[in-house]
Amino acid sequence: MNAIHTIDDYERHIGKEAVNRIKAKARPLRDMHVMHMNSTYYGGGVSQILSSLTLLMNSLGIQTGWRVVHGPPDFFSVTKKFHNALQGAEINLTDRKKEIYEHVIHENAIRNHLDHDVVVIHDPQPLPLITHYRKKSPWIWRCHLDLTAPNREVWNYLLPFIERYDAVILSCGDYRLDLRRPQVFFTPGIDPFSIVNKDLPESAIDERLEHYGIPTDLPLVVQISRFDHWKDPEGVIRAFEKARKKEECTLVLVGNVATDDPEGAAVYRSLLAHRNERIIVLSVQDGALVNALQRRAAVVLQKSIREGFGLTVSEAMWKGAAVIGGNVGGIRHQIEDGKSGFLVSSIDEAAERIVRLLRDPDLRERMGNAARERVRENFLFTRTVEQYLDLIGSFEPEFRLKGDLGASCR
Repeated sequence: MNAIHTIDDYERHIGKEAVNRIKAKARPLRDMHVMHMNSTYYGGGVSQILSSLTLLMNSLGIQTGWRVVHGPPDFFSVTKKFHNALQGAEINLTDRKKEIYEHVIHENAIRNHLDHDVVVIHDPQPLPLITHYRKKSPWIWRCHLDLTAPNREVWNYLLPFIERYDAVILSCGDYRLDLRRPQVFFTPGIDPFSIVNKDLPESAIDERLEHYGIPTDLPLVVQISRFDHWKDPEGVIRAFEKARKKEECTLVLVGNVATDDPEGAAVYRSLLAHRNERIIVLSVQDGALVNALQRRAAVVLQKSIREGFGLTVSEAMWKGAAVIGGNVGGIRHQIEDGKSGFLVSSIDEAAERIVRLLRDPDLRERMGNAARERVRENFLFTRTVEQYLDLIGSFEPEFRLKGDLGASCR
């Protein structure tokens, strides 16, 4: 039976001083009861963060729970449109959509008794919950999306809900909003002990790739992400086809269809038409396969056209992979272009970088080494834990933040 990891287990990655600092920050918060709510237990970076966060916070003595919003397909169809609109897409914002959204959230409010010491609501799906409670403690809205250019109509509709919160957490300063509420900036991080990131022997990597029939006779080019138009899987295929004319390789696209994303299945089906012996498309929920592919790949892509952060980038960098990422959102904060990976803004750029990396194993190794060190210094999960401890410990009795916490969390 696998043991639940405690903060002491992270010492080999972050050092004893950081471990002791986190313990000291947690000590005054022991026995507090914190609740996180999002829209799904699996699929995507938010669920990965919460899976590790809630366990480690409990091990630090802070009672930390995790619930999800329940709703019919119509609800998640509406919230996916809101998700897209907040990242800049057009939307037909009808009264019917608002009615479905607000009614389902009202139903969830009846089912969930949120009288905790701190309540953290993630992303737009459960956002209006705050309107149904007599607030006795701080409520925080944590938005994981790329808010560079949100659709103004949807933003104006959601803004009154957002302004009810006591603080707003965004993934980086690029997303700073025109709000009356305090804003803080938390850089997400990966858990090195999760199934997706833990060390794997070569035999385990071979077993996973063989299990799914993934050929290893040619270098692997891999993208792993939810099946979502914002991740640009069609662009990845086109870049691969261009690169393959110069260097033989195999493309593997692995994703999943989260319960809160009704568009995912359609995106997946659209990709199946491109499958052949050198383009493999898999819809699976298998963390060990993700881990194996990121370790064995010659090149890992995350060619997003919008990205709140993109944890798959840090996951691959942690494994010493050579990563090519879209020059957008949080990816720009992870990859130092030309040093710890490449940033690209077009299909042609992506194809050229694939070819360059395939032809230069020394470059792949240098970038991979730099990438792992960058993640160790900046994007490990313990940083996220410490940021939450700082935020929770900074609320005054009247739910106001002490000082300029936002500056310290960038």
